Amino acid sequence: MKAALQNYQARMRRVLDYIDRHLDDDLDLETVSGVAAFSKFHFHRQFAATFGLSVHRYVQLARMKRASYRLAYTDAQSVTEIAMDAGYDAPDAFARAFRQRFGQSPSSFRKSPDWEPWLAAFGPLDNARSKLMQKTFTTDDVTIRDVAPTPVAIMEHRGDPARLGATIQRFIAWRKAAGLHPRTNPTFNVWRSERRPASPADYSVDLCVGTDQPIEANGEEIKAGEIPGGRCAVLRVVGNTDNLEPAALYLYRDWLPASGEEARDFPIYCQRLSFFPEVPEHETVAELFLPLK
Repeated sequence: MKAALQNYQARMRRVLDYIDRHLDDDLDLETVSGVAAFSKFHFHRQFAATFGLSVHRYVQLARMKRASYRLAYTDAQSVTEIAMDAGYDAPDAFARAFRQRFGQSPSSFRKSPDWEPWLAAFGPLDNARSKLMQKTFTTDDVTIRDVAPTPVAIMEHRGDPARLGATIQRFIAWRKAAGLHPRTNPTFNVWRSERRPASPADYSVDLCVGTDQPIEANGEEIKAGEIPGGRCAVLRVVGNTDNLEPAALYLYRDWLPASGEEARDFPIYCQRLSFFPEVPEHETVAELFLPLK
């Protein structure tokens, strides 16, 4: 019974992976049901029963999420190009759908996104993913590494996590202006609070970029700091790296007590090695560092 359920879930996971990989292709019911090797006559009901939304709506949301990231965080494509990539034949049809979902036009979202409706709109997509995308980790996934100290420039985010998107946007704009490209200068997040503290006002994370150059603040609140060197337990996470909470929980709840190690006096942090939407969500990579004594 358990093996049958695992096989069923693996087939459904394959579908989500396929959709992620082929957002630019024709994702009709026949193609998608074929990937899972289910009958197309039943597949749409099976998908909706598993994920809580239809295949069509899931694909729409996945394309819209990529489009919104491209609007907010990159300037390589015009709104028209982003609309075409999202599967719309005309920019005005895309603009209508975008406004309906987020309460803003694509161009006004690009200038200053209102993140709260954005977060609410993708709730169903994130819920669908988390149903089957829970990763399980083992001690084999954790390595102990001696890490060299890294001088960093820091932009602090303090307060409601719903506003984190705006801080990330400012951070990306600042590092572009400073010429600190992700390919040449590593990107870190240092968590100074839980992911969901009892009061949102207590949420606290540092957005960091590795650099030993003097820092030009360019009107932003940027400070110099350091990620200290020393021994760290390192857990590599591939795919859907916007929520690293399950990986952090594994390190604290399972790995640390069994390892006999003790945590050092510096917060858990991650290095982001690849980013959505430059790569599909299931190909994003982050490494989680738990500092050890």
